[in-house]
Parts: sequence; C-alpha cells; structure tokens
Amino acid sequence: MSGYRKLGRTSSQRKALLRNQVTAVIANGKIVTTEAKAKEVAKIVDGLIALAVKEKDNYETVTVAAKVPERDKDGKRVKEVVDGKKVTKYTTVDKEIKKDLPSRMVARRKMLKVLNPVTVVPESNKGKKRNTKKLDLPAKLFDEYGPKYANRQGGYTRIVKIGTRKGDGAMEVLLELV
Repeated sequence: MSGYRKLGRTSSQRKALLRNQVTAVIANGKIVTTEAKAKEVAKIVDGLIALAVKEKDNYETVTVAAKVPERDKDGKRVKEVVDGKKVTKYTTVDKEIKKDLPSRMVARRKMLKVLNPVTVVPESNKGKKRNTKKLDLPAKLFDEYGPKYANRQGGYTRIVKIGTRKGDGAMEVLLELV
C-alpha cells in the first residue's frame, strides 16, 4: 500500500498539480477541488505551516546603509550634471532588515521547493505588466501564518464537503485554512 494517492496521473503531473494547489491555498487561503486532491494538499500545507510556526522567530534584525534615489514632487528621479553627463542623485538611508538564521534559511528553501512563484496584478492594471508584484510566500508563511497558528498543535486546514460535481459526479470540497 502506498503512502500517498496517485490521483490517476504520472509522477511529474501529480507533483505539478500538488505544487499549484498548495501555492493557491497559501496565497488565497482556500481552494475548491476534489476530495482526494484536497486530502493530499492538506498534508503538504500542514507541513509547511508547522515549519513556519517552528521558525517564525528565528531571525535577527540588522541595520544596513542603502542608497536611495532622490525624487522630486512628481515622483521622478532628480538628475544632476557630473562631467557633462546626467546622473541620478542618491542619498544614503539606514534600513532595518530581517536576516534569517541558518535553520530558518533551510526552512525557507524547503518551502521554495514546494511553492511556485506568484505574481499579483492590481485590479486597475488587468492585462498589463506594469505595477505587478511578486508575492513572497515564505515570508507570508513566517510573518502571517506562523504567529497566527503559534498556539495550535496542528490541524491548520479544514475540508468542507460542497457536493458532487455535475460533469463526473466527483465529490467537491472546499479546502481552507482554519
């Protein structure tokens, strides 16, 4: 008896399907899928959240000097002439960043093995590449879900049965984070 459901797919197709659905659950909080797929996805999501809870406070804050371009009232970069060339004018600003300790870095890399990259497009720019943002899902797991589920001993997902699908009669469920 195998330790997982094969879902009627080859191993590469199954891994791609599960990665996509796990990414969707972490990014959106819930998905609608079949019961068998939901049970497999819930295992993976619970493992990722448990990893995030374990490593949520395992970082140190470091102050770094960063060069930031100066901007005028319209938001455009201020230029100055140096040796006959227009050059952007920069100022130095101190920023505090989170520096992962080694065990948290290992956890982040384990998460990135499972999660796909997600790009968020604002409603006002549908169909355009401008102002899109890459969503940092490991950071979301550490900063949002880690503290949220810190006092919980597992069981981070819930499966709610919706009913059968019209086309093939498969049981559809809602997989959501508790």
